[in-house]
Amino acid sequence: MRVLVTGGAGFIGSHVVEALAARGHEPVVFDVREDRRADVRDGEAVRRALAGADAVCHQAAMVGLGTGFADAPEYVSRNDLGTAVLLSAMADAGVRRLVLAGSMVVYGEGRYECGRHGVVRPGPRAVAHLVAGRFEPLCPSCGEELSPGLVGEDAPTDPRNVYATTKLAQEHLAAAWARTTDGAAVSLRYHNVYGPRMPRDTPYAGVASFFRSALARGEAPRVFEDGRQRRDFVHVRDVAAANVAALEAGSAEGALTAYNTGSGEPHTVGEMARALAGAFGGSEPVVTGEYRLGDVRHITADSSRLRAELGWKAEVAFAEGMREFARAGMRGS
Repeated sequence: MRVLVTGGAGFIGSHVVEALAARGHEPVVFDVREDRRADVRDGEAVRRALAGADAVCHQAAMVGLGTGFADAPEYVSRNDLGTAVLLSAMADAGVRRLVLAGSMVVYGEGRYECGRHGVVRPGPRAVAHLVAGRFEPLCPSCGEELSPGLVGEDAPTDPRNVYATTKLAQEHLAAAWARTTDGAAVSLRYHNVYGPRMPRDTPYAGVASFFRSALARGEAPRVFEDGRQRRDFVHVRDVAAANVAALEAGSAEGALTAYNTGSGEPHTVGEMARALAGAFGGSEPVVTGEYRLGDVRHITADSSRLRAELGWKAEVAFAEGMREFARAGMRGS
């Protein structure tokens, strides 16, 4: 299969390219890092790159929470306009198979259960609570503490920042493309991806990158809030394997199918920082109590549908992955 990989020179995209080649496919890299003309917002460039393609693996995106609302136009341009241009070119070229790099951020907060009111959806956390160090969401009905759980793909979406909003819009665009063209679209809703070639020293990198970069500078990782935020850290090679599985399995025509893509083993951010610092041989993490507006408290999802329907499962264990990441090279952007 000839597969156009947008963002194919990036962190996740480069691993997808390797995984495709290892399975005997022909990956074609489309990435501004290698060719400044390779911008998904450039319809002519995209149409040329699609020549002879059987499928597209769309990894190109502006990622991360960002530094403020001033970034909103750039996020929307790169993520949503870029996706619209790509899908339009695919429709013209007759390419009918798409795997999209989705994200668990589309859910907003994760799944919570109240002892009195069952499953509830807390709203955004109040600034006054965050300032006071009260980080846990409370039941919107009674104000009592909640128990976090796993989110399924059928959970309501509730993006809490600009990046999350653009990732959800990408899914809606892909679903509309699939209905219009009878195409087959899959969105892999990635959890916190980490591993070799992760970008460093950029405000758009993930938390694992921030901690690893700090350790490389001889500094202690700085953990926001109280470090007890729950996340699912999934290795980049496992994510690449999920992309290959989705491409090879195909999906329902005329629709978009979403799959949570995580390791299935929740860990707190503090645990991850300690594991990485220990593997690196660096300073113990510092829990700062600071916070970022737009961050959610707990988000861990159930990836059993991906395992059941596509036969995929995460292979890299948390401790093993952190040991490798502690020694792995990183990229500048």
